Amino acid sequence: MNPSISGERLIKLRGTKSRTEVARDNDISYSTLQMYENGRRTPRDEIKIRLAKYYHTTVHAIFFAE
Repeated sequence: MNPSISGERLIKLRGTKSRTEVARDNDISYSTLQMYENGRRTPRDEIKIRLAKYYHTTVHAIFFAE
């Protein structure tokens, strides 16, 4: 898993939604989401699952696919 690639995928999936909206909808802070997107932090498994469901994709597609 490459955090910077995962972060880029999260940004792309977010599209036109704001970080504030995505963070609120997933019960995480704005700064936490920002760290995930910037590749400075890796989400816990529970958050990975939550984000994958939110974006209608799989954990593997976001965090593990090359």
